[in-house]
Amino acid sequence: MSVSTHVLDAVSGRPAAGIAVRLFAGGDLLAEGVTDRDGRCRLTDDATGLGTHRLVFATGPWFAEQAREAFYPEVVLTFAVQEPAEHHHVPLLLSPFAYSTYRGS
Repeated sequence: MSVSTHVLDAVSGRPAAGIAVRLFAGGDLLAEGVTDRDGRCRLTDDATGLGTHRLVFATGPWFAEQAREAFYPEVVLTFAVQEPAEHHHVPLLLSPFAYSTYRGS
């Protein structure tokens, strides 16, 4: 299974570059990275297995670097892997006081 994400700043309508992202399975850290200038981060191309996984986005430091107040110091997206051979793309649409996500392709 491969895992990637794409973070967009919903207020500015631009990619959110420089957000640290970590991928966990249970309590185990599987991969970590930082969103690129297009807001994208490919975390792993390695198999991670079945079960519950979490993406943890360090949004607080990112907002602080921009001198923007924000309600969420981190965003945690939990998702279930039922087909390990599939690619899992989990985008994040981010604003200071709300966020949304969906299963991408």
